Amino acid sequence: MKLVKLNRKKKPSINIDFLGVEEAQKVHTFHKSFPQYEPTPLAVLNKLAQELNVSKVFVKDESYRFGLNAFKALGGSYAIGQHLASQLNIDPANVTYDKLVSPEVKEKLGEITFITATDGNHGRGVAWTAKKLEQKSVVYMPKGSSEERLQHIKNLGANASITSVNYDDTVRLAAEHAEKNNWVLVQDTAWENYEEIPKRIMQGYITMVVETYEQLKEIGEKPTHIFIQAGVGSLAATVQGFFANVYGEERPITVVVEPDKANCIFKTAEANDGELHYVKGDMDTIMAGLACGEPSTLGWEILKDYADAFLSCPDNIAAQGMRILAAPIKGDVQVISGESGAVGVGAVSEILRRSQYAELKEQLNLTADSKILFFSTEGDTDATHYKKVVWDGAYSI
Repeated sequence: MKLVKLNRKKKPSINIDFLGVEEAQKVHTFHKSFPQYEPTPLAVLNKLAQELNVSKVFVKDESYRFGLNAFKALGGSYAIGQHLASQLNIDPANVTYDKLVSPEVKEKLGEITFITATDGNHGRGVAWTAKKLEQKSVVYMPKGSSEERLQHIKNLGANASITSVNYDDTVRLAAEHAEKNNWVLVQDTAWENYEEIPKRIMQGYITMVVETYEQLKEIGEKPTHIFIQAGVGSLAATVQGFFANVYGEERPITVVVEPDKANCIFKTAEANDGELHYVKGDMDTIMAGLACGEPSTLGWEILKDYADAFLSCPDNIAAQGMRILAAPIKGDVQVISGESGAVGVGAVSEILRRSQYAELKEQLNLTADSKILFFSTEGDTDATHYKKVVWDGAYSI
């Protein structure tokens, strides 16, 4: 594992009010209007904390979200809801599920096709939302994608297929087809002249974060550290932005975790030259949801000003986290966490248990008083591969 630390800026250059408490309440209200909504559990793993010699370990378990086994539908549904609100010329704060599926709205909007590129979870969320709102979806997946994840998306009525190119080129393909066919692109990657929908997707993720914040308040806890995984950086920026709004300078130390074969955020932080740095090629990591080679411009603007450190990890670290959560110490609850959801737990377990990472432990100020928060953003979304990792000890793709 490799670490890059940044110094906290006293005067950040980007306004993060759009990820604050006021916006969080609007987003949360929108999601609560869905009949399928329930808050996902926060696992308090006291026995694991004792094993690692820290004060507390918290894991937000998104395998329960909307019956989709991952958090991603939060972003896609909110972005789509906000897009439809703009088409209807109604106050975005008043958008609810019931209103969006009403006959009057359907008659006014007609049929809209939403298109996206995905490694699996995001596309499943977009397909689910389109189906619930009686619209259409097209989903492209990069080469090497899981057939199981593809089938999950098709089962929701999407026109879904696996392309012959990597994730970032698949995003470009989706963007081209959106423009050509007058479809709506729903992508969490922001680039020049495409930031509104990625911004709404980031806001959609706040429901997961505000639930966590409220669950921690209920038990009188505040984390000292957050380890949050990154693909393009949108989720990590949302988590960072919300907690920076809530806690200000007293916010937890935030560490952004990536696979070493797709560590575009890490490379950008490491270069620290004001430019975005990309990872090219196949990015053959088991962490499919994080296999992104190009950072989101909006996500990076937040992370560079507010995040504390960036960690690049090999696949065996994610596999370790999956096994730890799948086989809890007696007294802790089990968390079924997929390859992209468990990498933070794997990284911390290694840092705290292995002497070769003593320097990393010191750099991150991990002590017996540390209270560490993780977000397990997916369950076994590819159940076949999950079993290979957890049962058979394999961690190749």
